[in-house]
Amino acid sequence: MSNRDSDGLDLNQLRTFLAVHRAGSITAAARLIGLSQPTVTTQLQALEKRLGYRLFERLPRGVAPTAAADELAVRVAAPLDELDVVAGRDIDVAPVEQPPVRLGGPAEMLAVQALPALAPLVSRGVRLSVTAGLSEELLAGLRAGQFDLVVSTVRPRGRSVLAEPLTDEEFVLVAAPVLAERVDTERLRAEGPSILAGMPLVSYAADLPILRRYWRHVFGVRLSAEAAVVVPDLRAVLALVAAGAGISVLPRYLCAPELLSGDLVTLLEPDDPPINTGFLVRRPGNPIRPHVQLVADRLAGAARAW
Repeated sequence: MSNRDSDGLDLNQLRTFLAVHRAGSITAAARLIGLSQPTVTTQLQALEKRLGYRLFERLPRGVAPTAAADELAVRVAAPLDELDVVAGRDIDVAPVEQPPVRLGGPAEMLAVQALPALAPLVSRGVRLSVTAGLSEELLAGLRAGQFDLVVSTVRPRGRSVLAEPLTDEEFVLVAAPVLAERVDTERLRAEGPSILAGMPLVSYAADLPILRRYWRHVFGVRLSAEAAVVVPDLRAVLALVAAGAGISVLPRYLCAPELLSGDLVTLLEPDDPPINTGFLVRRPGNPIRPHVQLVADRLAGAARAW
């Protein structure tokens, strides 16, 4: 079987490119496919020369694919994998020490849901490098090759990344019992949020994004108010609300223990609560690194119980 396609591209060079794209590192890819690092570099340079554009940018640790490389990976990953199967090529190489799986996501979702689910993998040799942040910033980092996987609370756009729905988070309007006693639930349901006037609002951002969404979705009105407290951590918002500082809207998973214990109560249980979908996002191509796949599979399995 020829190692060149009809356009003159060398299949070995494409396989090497795909290994580097998936591994995020020339050194790691060389170990995975059993070539020397200079050979991998030479093959990449030859492929870039033939294609006429740059495929990777060097980082302090590893490499970052260009947009053109992401597009090429989308085109060649499945055909090359299928060709390897047909040709009887063993794509599972001998075990090698793998770099940490670079995982990004919202701090609260990582702390409460994702990381506890991943804990058993540590005893199996999986190493994790975890970064918390805003979804848009993390997705930009994923596209730049800084992460292997990102848990995102926004749906990414474009073909440079692949996103799979992971979990739905429901938002609830909550208060401490001492404040909840001042709210007539039936009036709130019938008359809307006007009866909450004067209640301090606690938010993780000054523009009240979660609160505004809840007001619009549940009450059908625009929230025009300022927060009494702004703190950029939903766990801190939870602590403040439980201590009686004010009311807020939180993901149900985050405040479930407090709702169960009675430290928090819901002010309303709408028939159609606001729901936000979380996505597990990666770069194109089936990841060749087994530990990345282990983490992805573990998160997907655990999410069914979240």
